[in-house]
Amino acid sequence: MIEPGQTIGILGGGQLARMLCLAAAELGMRTVVLDPDKDAPAAHVASRHICAGFTDANAIAELCALAQVVTHEWENVPLDGVTKIAARIPVLPSPRALETKQDRLKEKQFLTSLKIEVAAFADISSHADIAAAERAIGYPAVLKTRREGYDGKGQAKVSSRSELEAAFKRFARPCCLETFVKFDGEASIIAARGSDGSFAAYDFTENSHTSEHILKTSRVPARWNGDLAARAQLIVENIAEALGYVGVMGVEFFVVGNELIVNEIAPRVHNSGHWTIDAADTSQFTQHIRAICGWPLGSAKRHSDAVMTNLIGDDVNEWRAFLKDPNAHLHLYGKRETRAGRKMGHVTHTFPLGSLAR
Repeated sequence: MIEPGQTIGILGGGQLARMLCLAAAELGMRTVVLDPDKDAPAAHVASRHICAGFTDANAIAELCALAQVVTHEWENVPLDGVTKIAARIPVLPSPRALETKQDRLKEKQFLTSLKIEVAAFADISSHADIAAAERAIGYPAVLKTRREGYDGKGQAKVSSRSELEAAFKRFARPCCLETFVKFDGEASIIAARGSDGSFAAYDFTENSHTSEHILKTSRVPARWNGDLAARAQLIVENIAEALGYVGVMGVEFFVVGNELIVNEIAPRVHNSGHWTIDAADTSQFTQHIRAICGWPLGSAKRHSDAVMTNLIGDDVNEWRAFLKDPNAHLHLYGKRETRAGRKMGHVTHTFPLGSLAR
């Protein structure tokens, strides 16, 4: 068990790491962040910032000398560096969870092995695989890079052989072709698993995205409750058990009628769980710190209805208006440069429990 006053290492210094640092500080923990960006959002609030690459041998040695446990805020941290750290001190969630997530094909195969429904998929590692994948999946379809895709990056909807070939040529790396899912909505479950196998899930969350596939809003309660939400929680628990997972994870779903299709796993705290800071007994960030330190999990009970809105690009310029709204809880990430498509912060509007039921 990690004791108050000890140090948590975090790989990655973005806004998720920033909020993990703040949660850790409230519990009396110190944090050391490894990130190559000297102005990383988490660098402003961490106890210490190691400004270096994730595979830098000296940086890894320094991190391991300072921290008693290491976690990550980004699933694309180089696995080689993570493995070297794990040989010295505990890394939670484990490198296995990262390895499963970092390759979309492995992720789909893992979920299928658990008999969890996913969109039909086919591997396209070379141009020679295109014809067979096309026959197996058909059109419309979505071509996704097997590695390093996020927020809509590394994916393209295709409706013909020519579009598929053009997208594969543009990506220039191994891909997965997935059937296009005509969904009724998108949702997620944020949940935590402790080192003792305990499990706590937050409420089923309804999500909407921008045209660029960036999460825009997350709403609780979702329009789907009862059996569907219970099945979603069970799916996440099965995934966490199979991975021997410790920490918080997010699982994204497509809702199709009364069916659930898992879109992807996020082995970390998740954007669609930001509402938990202001509307749940224990935020997802505090929950993650508790889990990786070997502490009992906190209550995931929701005490308010909530709508979380990402402040993307110039949206952040409305911060003064949010401060005037008594229902608004503003969270800014300290990023100096505002760019289109960049998450600059978020605002969560909270309401009395039951206000948003429908």
